[in-house]
Parts: sequence; C-alpha cells; structure tokens
Amino acid sequence: MQQNESNGAIGAIERLTVGDGTESRDIAMVLLPQRDGNTLPHLLWLGGYRSDMTGTKAVELARFAEERGTACIRLDYSGHGASGGAFVDGTISRWLEEALAVVDHARARLGSQRLVIVGSSMGGWLALRVAQELRQRGRGDDVAGMVLVAPAPDFTSELIEPNLTEAERASLAERGFFEEPTPYGPDPNIYTLKLIEDGRRNRVLDGVIDAGCPIHVLQGMEDPDVPYTHAVRLMEHLSCDDAVLTLIRDGDHRLSRPEDIEKLREAVSHILEPS
Repeated sequence: MQQNESNGAIGAIERLTVGDGTESRDIAMVLLPQRDGNTLPHLLWLGGYRSDMTGTKAVELARFAEERGTACIRLDYSGHGASGGAFVDGTISRWLEEALAVVDHARARLGSQRLVIVGSSMGGWLALRVAQELRQRGRGDDVAGMVLVAPAPDFTSELIEPNLTEAERASLAERGFFEEPTPYGPDPNIYTLKLIEDGRRNRVLDGVIDAGCPIHVLQGMEDPDVPYTHAVRLMEHLSCDDAVLTLIRDGDHRLSRPEDIEKLREAVSHILEPS
C-alpha cells in the first residue's frame, strides 16, 4: 500500500496482479468505498492514452463520488502512472483485460452495485468494450450508464492510420513504432504496430453498439485530437434511445476547465440519479 499525493490526497493505492508469467503486471488502483446505506451505482473512471488517475477529471470524479457517498474506482493501465509494465507493450486488449480485472476485484471488495462508467478519450473506447464484455458474460445489467468525455473509439484505425505519413509508415514497418510530438508533455507519443493491429480487433464503429444503458457524450468543438464529427459518428452507432451528445463550442480535448468539470458532474449526476 502507498499514498499518492498528486493533485491532493486521492486515497491509498492498492495493487492487483493481472496476467500470468511474462504477461504478469501490477495494476495500481484506488477504491473509494461506499458510504454505509448508500445504494447509488459505483463510479468507474477509465482514463485516456498516457493519462493517469491523478488527472483533474479523475480526481474531481472521486470528489464527486465522496460528496454523493458512493464508491469510486480508478486505475492506471499498465505502462501508465503508478502501474507496472512497459507502455510499449500496451494494447486495447491488454488494457481492457486490466480494466475488467479491476472491476471484478472492486465488485468483491466494494459490493455488487451497478456501475456508471466515465471514460475519457481512449477511456471512452474502453468503456464501450467493458460494457460489451460484461454483456457477453451475462452481466450486461451491471452497467447503469456511461459518460464519455471526448471519446476516441477506434482511434487507431479511424484517426491514426488514415493520416500516417510515409515516414511514419516506414518507421512502423522497420522499427515497429513511430513517435509523434504532443502538446501535453515533453515526451512524444509512441504508437506501436502492435497497438494498431490490436485496435482493428477491438473496433466498435463497424456496427450497432448495444450498450444497454443511457449514455451522455461530452465533446469539445475545438478538440484538436478527436474531431467533434467523430462523436457525432459514435452517436449514429449507439442503439440506446437515451443517448445524449453535448457539444461544447469552445471546448478542447481535455475538457478540464472548471466549466467543463461542472458539465461532467451534471452528466454523471443525471445518470447516477435520473429524475
């Protein structure tokens, strides 16, 4: 057990081993317990590519859960934040396996209340895949709803592959990865051939997405990474009647300004306690 004080105290970090043998990695998570007698669904935070559970939205969601007295589950995927494993080994399937393992662990630890999944960027893709996998296991009712923030489903095949330069294609073929500068930190983003190939096997925008729950999408129209037309396309694939898209005219990809956080709280509150 250890304490992470970034962005304020976020609770004790616990570790869960996922995978066997050479695939074994320690996944860091923070489980905020439910207040006694509270019957609201639990909140599950799924962050974005190279994000971790100490980010603004993740911490604000935990604070919101604490205010409401409900449980909150956050994790760092392997290669992210406080978790073990190498980032370059990461794929959608690998990170999905970790998210599902944490969900099962939290279910045993915190109780079997339903989940409201809050997914940001790549976490929006993983949220949809978590719901699909739970449905395949006969646990579709476990998901009470989703809030997807600047969701990036199928980003490898929809947003990266079509825009690859000749140099990037050559790097993928010769080195198995390419690097891309990012405004979010000093280190470049790394995209591996393994990630891109695995992304094709996890596509969700190739048919109807039957999530079986209400979904609220928050999307900035000034998002330089995930165009708002991508969110519109996602809406066209969702089968649920209760699917809402909120476009934020001056919103960027992070949607972490105070006014954006307030919209996130409102969206989660609406799904958590529908009127």
